[in-house]
Amino acid sequence: MAETGSPQFVIACNSLSRASCVICLTGLAIYISLLVSILKFPFRIRFQSDYKWSMVAIVITQSIGVGVGVISPMFRCFTVVSFISFTRWNRNHLEVFKVEKYWTQQLCEWKESHITFLSNGHRSRNLIRNLKKPILSAWIGFQKVVVVTCKIIGLIPIVVLLIFMYCSYYFKSIKEMMLNPPSSTHDIDEDLSNYVLLLEDNTEFAEITLKRISNSMNRMMQKAEKEQDDNLLKFLEKSIGFEGVENFDICQVQPLLSIEFPNSWSLPIVTLTCIAIALPNIGKDATNNLFKCVGEGLFYTHIVEESLNNARQYVNIQKATMTLWDEVEDKYKWLENTLEKRAYEGKTSREILEWFANKAEEIVIEVSKSTNIGEPVEYLPWKLIVANSMYRITQTIMFTYQSNILEINEEWLFTLLTHMIADILVACFTNIPRVITMKCHETAIEKREASVEAAAKLLGRTTEIIKRLETYELPNIHQDKMAFIDEWRLHLQRIP
Repeated sequence: MAETGSPQFVIACNSLSRASCVICLTGLAIYISLLVSILKFPFRIRFQSDYKWSMVAIVITQSIGVGVGVISPMFRCFTVVSFISFTRWNRNHLEVFKVEKYWTQQLCEWKESHITFLSNGHRSRNLIRNLKKPILSAWIGFQKVVVVTCKIIGLIPIVVLLIFMYCSYYFKSIKEMMLNPPSSTHDIDEDLSNYVLLLEDNTEFAEITLKRISNSMNRMMQKAEKEQDDNLLKFLEKSIGFEGVENFDICQVQPLLSIEFPNSWSLPIVTLTCIAIALPNIGKDATNNLFKCVGEGLFYTHIVEESLNNARQYVNIQKATMTLWDEVEDKYKWLENTLEKRAYEGKTSREILEWFANKAEEIVIEVSKSTNIGEPVEYLPWKLIVANSMYRITQTIMFTYQSNILEINEEWLFTLLTHMIADILVACFTNIPRVITMKCHETAIEKREASVEAAAKLLGRTTEIIKRLETYELPNIHQDKMAFIDEWRLHLQRIP
């Protein structure tokens, strides 16, 4: 539907394309005949013309220009012929004198519209008003004449092709009757033809065109399926519920500022990852695997956020998250503070959490001094948003497990952090089917085809993820609310 409804496709399949090809080929034939007749008398070119020997160069230049000018319409016409099906005669092909409304709609609207005058001259206004309708009526009539003429000319390739197709079909049917039993494969094609957008009723696309469009999408999805990350799928198995969505931040932690920051999907994931990869006694393989899985997961969370969390305050948080993740990936730092394991050697799990909490508090206080805290979230500095997230998450972990915080080792803390990340990713990925549907329903016609292709690629890359999500028991949340992590948290907190 998206491809057959694109402006390029509609224009290419228009009757004007066939007419332009016929006109260009006719012009080419006339030019070639004149050129041949002139070349029979080369002495006239060389001696009787005032241009003398340069006449040859002029003829060659003209020939190149004519050839190049004919190539484009000719190939466009051949493309249209390959798109459209003329396997059977349709009486609508002869309705050349019927001019569809869209050909003259804009001119008719101009004809009936009211003109606003800047001048106060009564005579000039009357003159323009009296001339407007006759002039536009003449233009509408001229437009209809052009359209009808093009449709008549466009019948020439249709008639030629029909004769060829009938002969080809006749000999093919005789050959099949003699060698092979008849077979039918029209069921699939008829199903596909129901989804074709037609500008003109007399247009019917060929089977090969529908198969080509369908196969191109299938190949795109199959190629995308090969790009699925098995490590991410294994990482998502760490999620056994949605406790991490609820427990990464709690209301018992006192805020540092008077404003309330909304939570996003990607920011707590990146913040938890920064803590996890800084733990010194965790194996490098485990840390690298987590880092890789989070990077792959953020690709999908950003798609979900761009599609469903597009309010200004969320956009600013998303920009802050992407800036932070770029710093983590490129410099292995969190707000200019290293995440190298050797920098945290000799510290216990509690001391590492306290260090991050204290550093985050310092940054929040420092940045807030030069910031108007009364401003909306969409205008706040990214460092303030990132530091506030780190402060709340580290304080939440220490508050939740304060009774045995001294007994918590790094392996336990690393497992806790990875489970929280996996829970948030799974909750976020439940919105992927909705995002795919939204991309297929793009309203802007110039973006529709690209949006559908993006949806096909996303579906191919997330096929296994979507299958995995079907095994989870999802909370009973309205579809619109599922797009926001705070709505998830509010719902989960209400469950006794």
